[in-house]
Amino acid sequence: MRIATLVTGGAAQAGVVAADDTLVPVAGLASGAPSDVLGVIEGGPELWGRLGAAAATAKGGTPLSEAHLLAPIPRPRRNVFCVGWNYSEHFAEGRGMRGGQDEQAELPEYPSLFSKQPNGVVGPEAAVRHPAPVSDQLDWEVELAVVVGLGGADIPADRALQHVFGYTIGNDVSVRDVQRRHGGQWFKGKNFDTHLPLGPWIVTTDEIPDPQALHLQARINGVVKQDAPTRYMVFTVARIIEELSRGMALEPGDVILTGTPEGVGFARKPPEFLKPGDVMELEIDEIGVLRNPVVGRGA
Repeated sequence: MRIATLVTGGAAQAGVVAADDTLVPVAGLASGAPSDVLGVIEGGPELWGRLGAAAATAKGGTPLSEAHLLAPIPRPRRNVFCVGWNYSEHFAEGRGMRGGQDEQAELPEYPSLFSKQPNGVVGPEAAVRHPAPVSDQLDWEVELAVVVGLGGADIPADRALQHVFGYTIGNDVSVRDVQRRHGGQWFKGKNFDTHLPLGPWIVTTDEIPDPQALHLQARINGVVKQDAPTRYMVFTVARIIEELSRGMALEPGDVILTGTPEGVGFARKPPEFLKPGDVMELEIDEIGVLRNPVVGRGA
């Protein structure tokens, strides 16, 4: 099942992709279904099963080509959890270039964790604002995003995927010089407004049983910059959930970004950074394409 947030009649509501590739509001598919994606996630497996079965035969919704989509979860209730340095090639490409307290010689034994604030979230086709005059070092990062379905603390890795509702695409847009200037703390450089595109929808785990069998690609103005399989992750999705949930309960609707492969702009020779007018297209097979233009801050 693919579930999205679409705008119809000026209001946002949850919809699923039906059998004829149209978006049908969930309220018309399952009795008592919530009108928003977070509510659907909190509804639990019984509701998910009813919606999936109804979506398989539903028809006559809004054509995908005409749908106005927001991020699947337009406003997460908590910060989005993120993992840094989770592809060995990405760690290696930045070695010697990060500088200061952000430099590290070897991959860490445990995942490097940070978070992005909910105000950064935007949906497909939404503008990502360039940070000038604060910085000209705007960078892209394609990432598999995990959406928690069943909450819990101290979740062991061998049961972790049972807690996942589904997967979407995330873009960990980063302001590189700001990221490096705060004593090795990445938070500020990762948290400019509009710097967390998510979408276009969440694909549930019945359609993606193995998150380590996907392929990621980032294209800037049509040129491929990142291209890698998720099997190259240093820390698997299951291990990330295990580490995050130790002593800290995960909640339904929590979003986890799982790291980016090599090919980001700051590590290129010479470095490449985004500018207004550029278009980012991020693709993960089995999920789709997340497209966002870059605009000036005053646009």
